[in-house]
Amino acid sequence: MMKKQALVIFVAAAVLLGAFVVFVIQEQKSALPPSTGSPTPLPGVEIASYEGKDLTAAESLPDNSIKGPQHINMTDYRLNITGLVNQSLSYTYNDVLGKYPHYTKLVTLHCVEGWDATILWEGVQVRDLVKDAGPDPRANTIVFTAADGYTTSFPLGYIMGRDIIMAYRVNNITLPVDRGYPFQLVAEDKWGYKWIKWIEKIELTDDPGYRGYWEERGYSNSGDLNQSYVGA
Repeated sequence: MMKKQALVIFVAAAVLLGAFVVFVIQEQKSALPPSTGSPTPLPGVEIASYEGKDLTAAESLPDNSIKGPQHINMTDYRLNITGLVNQSLSYTYNDVLGKYPHYTKLVTLHCVEGWDATILWEGVQVRDLVKDAGPDPRANTIVFTAADGYTTSFPLGYIMGRDIIMAYRVNNITLPVDRGYPFQLVAEDKWGYKWIKWIEKIELTDDPGYRGYWEERGYSNSGDLNQSYVGA
């Protein structure tokens, strides 16, 4: 009889202990912050070197824009590919990032003011956007327009025949506002005034003589780095 009573007491104690453990676990769970699904990405940290080469800090670059840094309303922002194309395209920032492959490239920007900056750029290839729009056979020139009205142009072959990217990240961080967010052209082998920032429009034309902001003011239309930026 006593053995049965002891067994009953033991079982009852085990049940009570189990209930207590469940209660404690539930209390601990309630103290944790609620799950929000996928993790929230935090801003990247700018890297100072890449493959053994020192990088130029993005914030150290001077502002030489014509109207100061442009603060784009990203709700309304659209990148338009237009002109002599089979179909005009209009993309949001996220459309571009989601639709096209991303590439990284280490390229040095050389400014006519005498300074240079070696940066790890990340972006999409401009020719991918142009191909989707379908260049008209008459097109021979591509004109870029920025949010501040700044423009510059290139032979269409320069864009279509090379891995020219439109960057949205630099040194592992999102392109800063004063560097041209949302997009800056990485116009390699060209002087810095061809590296247009805050790009809003890409237009194909049949006007090889088109001159942009600085080109109209006497700068070389080709902007080739191995030549003087004055004239021609």
